[in-house]
Amino acid sequence: MRERIAVAMSGGVDSSTVAALLVREGYECVGLTMQTWPAASHVADTGRARGCCSVSEIEDAEHVAWRLGIPHYTLNIREKFEATVVANFVEEYAAGRTPNPCVRCNQHIKFSLFLERARALGATRIATGHYARIERDEQTGRLRLERGVDRHKDQSYVLAEMTQDQLTHAMFPLGSMTKEQTREAARACGLRVAEKRDSVEICFLPHGNHGEFVAKRLPDAVRPGPVVDLQGNVLGQHRGLPFYTVGQRRGLGLGDAHETHNAGHATGSSPPKTPLFVIRLDAARNEVVVGPVEALEQAGLVARNPNWISIATLLEPLEVTARIRYNAPDVPATIRPRTDGGVDVTLATPARGIAPGQAVVFYQGDVVVGGATID
Repeated sequence: MRERIAVAMSGGVDSSTVAALLVREGYECVGLTMQTWPAASHVADTGRARGCCSVSEIEDAEHVAWRLGIPHYTLNIREKFEATVVANFVEEYAAGRTPNPCVRCNQHIKFSLFLERARALGATRIATGHYARIERDEQTGRLRLERGVDRHKDQSYVLAEMTQDQLTHAMFPLGSMTKEQTREAARACGLRVAEKRDSVEICFLPHGNHGEFVAKRLPDAVRPGPVVDLQGNVLGQHRGLPFYTVGQRRGLGLGDAHETHNAGHATGSSPPKTPLFVIRLDAARNEVVVGPVEALEQAGLVARNPNWISIATLLEPLEVTARIRYNAPDVPATIRPRTDGGVDVTLATPARGIAPGQAVVFYQGDVVVGGATID
């Protein structure tokens, strides 16, 4: 009896190619597409009808499934997505933090709720178009999450909250392929999505403007307040904390010509201007704190709610490399357990733009040791 695999089909080239490859390998496949965006407000919020899980994407997924001769179903999980991912996104920005909704979606939707729905349809595993790999450690018996072969497309960072059970029931067929190999496979299978552009936006976020999105959904949380320098001097006014994030350079509420700061030279000289960046967001004071780029450099961080993958738990200091944002370079680091269950992270070289709310992921080579949320 053939193993039944549920393929998470978004309508893009990656997930479509996954379905084609698994059908070719002899698996019994069923295509499932998740409708996650708010139905009535999606077009009004985003100003577009296309996008991840939109009607046009569902139509593409249905067409690919038809061509491959496999059944296809659309799962309406809008309410769960709204309550779990969107609401958290809004609350975190309102609190002066910078969340990563893709990490949360993978943790609570794709490899939790979606897996439950797939099992109800008789599937033993789910397959997605993520560029990452799953291997078993023969010494420990644990499943390992590893970087994808294509380093430019590697998505292990956003998968670092996966549990051993979730890894057991997941497949990443593209993990050993490059993006161009994926497109070549799609062309060979005659898939009309072979040349389709990748989606790079957050699926529910209009044009990347998180401030406007939060203001519309939680208006009381978006209050103007002072922009201050590191010494507490008021330089101007901001629109509301959700419009800003650590490391931001433009749009600080000071006026484009004034988003610099005098370096304190003697009167009568022509003091050079120092570009200003958001250093931190102080929710308690409703302040945006700005300073020179050097002030963004931090030698360490504290993270909470760690999820361990290659190890059962962290008992003693461990040498790793740490990634503080999806596109940030890895930095050699030492991680240590905290008595409150969190993780102390000491970086070998200071890193810029460490933002509370973002994920920090720990690696040893290609292997994901685990991940946590920057606190």
